[in-house]
Amino acid sequence: MVEAAQITRYERVKQILDRAAGESTADYDGHPKFWNLQLPEFLDVEIHGIRMIAPAPAEAEPASSCCHSATGKAPATKRSAQSGLIKGLHGAAPFDGNQYPRLMWGGKTVSQDDISFIAEWIDDGCPDKDRQTSFPVEGTIKTSKETVEATNVEEAARTFDVYDSPNEYAYKHGELKQRMNLDCMSATEIEKFRWAFRELYNLNKWTEDRRSYNNMALIHQNHCQHGWERFLPWHRIYLYEFEQTLQDVCPGVTLPYWDFTMPQYCPEKPENGDIIPLSYQAYLTNESLEFLEKAVPPLPASAIQKLRKGMVDEHKRYPSQQTFFNAVAELTDKKYTVLEHRERFIDALLAANSLWYPLRYPSEFGKGTMNTVIRYHYPTAADIDQILSLRTFRDFGGGSFYDDSFGFLDQNPHNTMHIWTGGQNPTPEKDEEPEGNATKRDLALTRNTSVRVAGRRPHSRDDLYSQPSNGDMFSNLTASFDPIFWPIHSNIDRIWHEWQTRNPHALPLDLDAVLTPWSYTIADTLNMARFGYEYVKCAFVIPVGLAAPVGRFVSKPIGLPEAVRSSFEQAEVRLHRVPQLPRSCFIRVFLNLPDANASTSIEDAHYAGYLAIFGHADCIGGPGHCDLPPNQPRKYDQRPRHHNTPRNHRVNVTKTAKRLIDEGATSLQITLVVIGADYCEDSDLLRLNSVCLDFLD
Repeated sequence: MVEAAQITRYERVKQILDRAAGESTADYDGHPKFWNLQLPEFLDVEIHGIRMIAPAPAEAEPASSCCHSATGKAPATKRSAQSGLIKGLHGAAPFDGNQYPRLMWGGKTVSQDDISFIAEWIDDGCPDKDRQTSFPVEGTIKTSKETVEATNVEEAARTFDVYDSPNEYAYKHGELKQRMNLDCMSATEIEKFRWAFRELYNLNKWTEDRRSYNNMALIHQNHCQHGWERFLPWHRIYLYEFEQTLQDVCPGVTLPYWDFTMPQYCPEKPENGDIIPLSYQAYLTNESLEFLEKAVPPLPASAIQKLRKGMVDEHKRYPSQQTFFNAVAELTDKKYTVLEHRERFIDALLAANSLWYPLRYPSEFGKGTMNTVIRYHYPTAADIDQILSLRTFRDFGGGSFYDDSFGFLDQNPHNTMHIWTGGQNPTPEKDEEPEGNATKRDLALTRNTSVRVAGRRPHSRDDLYSQPSNGDMFSNLTASFDPIFWPIHSNIDRIWHEWQTRNPHALPLDLDAVLTPWSYTIADTLNMARFGYEYVKCAFVIPVGLAAPVGRFVSKPIGLPEAVRSSFEQAEVRLHRVPQLPRSCFIRVFLNLPDANASTSIEDAHYAGYLAIFGHADCIGGPGHCDLPPNQPRKYDQRPRHHNTPRNHRVNVTKTAKRLIDEGATSLQITLVVIGADYCEDSDLLRLNSVCLDFLD
């Protein structure tokens, strides 16, 4: 590879265009491979009357203010945005396929990063002597394996990729992060969530580190509020504080919610359902088997082979220790499910899935399940609907000092889900209180028979090997040590938010009450958006970028999980960070119609909705009047945000999305058509940072 010191930016531009052109023999209106001409000739090249590199500002017109040119015309845009080369690489008009194909003709499309590099070179005056000082590191950029043939260059160039980590993207651009439905998250998002938990567990070795999982869990043990109006506000802050700690180690992570009324949990007969989310269940991996093969004591090769075939290769999941070890005994031998072998299995399961927890016996009760033994009332969708129909905060969330009663949401589903996920250990080791010189292990065995506090060491490995009578979720003093505590409480918070939107004036009585151990008051908690999150069932983000207008926006098909397709209340297409546009326009949204244009009827079955944008037009101020301030304001700058700050737009596409899915669609593709005031397609107007497709419960 050529060293950075040996290559100029101009040479790098030529390399990018050469690589994209490949073996193409395109003539470019008599200028084959025009970028390899001498620089002065390159700067003057025109293709079908369109200048590839726009004239320098001094050539274009006299100096201008922020919004007006000296000639009274609309303000000049950046030189790169006016250049036919950049328009062509972006696929903007007239290189949008209607008049001419997107550049490069007969070759491959140029990546957004490389287009930005060329645009910066143009805006810097197209120098030919300055050196490039950095290169993208190979192997760090995710690329598609699809080969772009000459026949599908135009179609591939018109589509935008879907980003698989919307919260990381939101973090970078200051958007609200999204707490999503646990069962609708991608495998990548789940694994990042697991990784963040592992990082907090690793901090447990420093007993005074407030970020450690143990210390975060102890907040609930020492301060939790239940049974009155502080229950919901206190837990909203607890979730936020814990989420902030997760984001300290992984900025894009949020706390997902567990909607336990979804069909896979069979709310009417929950013993026949998944019991708990699959992402929280126990499983083995090939790495787990390698560990067990070398453990002390080791598992024999014959047992390893049977476990690989029966558990790993079939990707089996187990909601509890009992179900897991029953499967191990059936596949191998019961002797591998007790004593040190059992402990090594627990080590392997914890390493494979940081969301699994040994002291959890979901739905188990004695020799059967809660439903078979005591006909347990698992929360149903009808229960949630009834709770949402309540009118006062006292009934919904709990009473005040003068009537400190449990709210219905606190009693069910909150309390019922604690008991359901905690369960009772079918095979407890010991049930009586330790006496005399009790060991730490003995104390661990009685974690919540009588809920001892002194001597307990939560999340120590000895604790996790123990076999207490009840799961940790069974008691307030141990519940938050189980990772399943968080998605249950996120769902409770989500239900509160939905109730708030229906009853905005139904508030707790003591709004000034301080929620210890923090300094927040109840009044601080009433708007969850101020804490930087919202609830969505599932979300997909398509990055675009503000560098140039979007000549035509068509997303790549967005595959939808079955859990999303089968149950969502609302679908939205969102346009993020749209700046003030110089002209008014309409933006029409079509689903699964990539060829839609201005002439496509709004009676078409794929038409999903529209939005109208009121153009900014000319500015009456002097130089800089309409310029946005820097992204980071000066220290002590207390002014409110600028009136031209880019905004978000939303279009409700629920009706069309539901109908397409009902007709068998398993993916959705977004097309945006920009229509100007003359009711013709305006392909040189819209700028935006990203497009999102969000599903809500």
